[in-house]
Amino acid sequence: MCRSSHADERGRTAGFTIIEALVALAVVAVALGAIAAVIAANVRGTEVVEARLSLIGAARAVLTALPDRDQLTPGQLRGAFAAERWRIDVLPFAADFVDPARPTPWLPQTIVLRLQAPSGEIIRVDTVRLRHNEGAGR
Repeated sequence: MCRSSHADERGRTAGFTIIEALVALAVVAVALGAIAAVIAANVRGTEVVEARLSLIGAARAVLTALPDRDQLTPGQLRGAFAAERWRIDVLPFAADFVDPARPTPWLPQTIVLRLQAPSGEIIRVDTVRLRHNEGAGR
């Protein structure tokens, strides 16, 4: 008669030892830790991108709501859009390639927008806007 037993020549049953099971658990734990680190970095990156996109959207809205070019005078404007604070500096355009003695129907102005999120992140947009030169006629 043949017995079907999983015993080896010393009488032990087949299976994993406690050491083998602990090593397998340690390998799985290391792999799960690496996956968790990748997921956490991805979540942080997504949050940074979302905050930046929110700031860019607010900057676009503030720049779109600026007064007409003829009503925008040099100086400083301040305000808030949603939770972000903004400041606009309207300055004369300074360039060495523009001849100030030559009459032109337009005067360029430098517009500097500084927008700050509640988290402290700051975005700055520099642009130029043309204004009618009343001295040169239209």
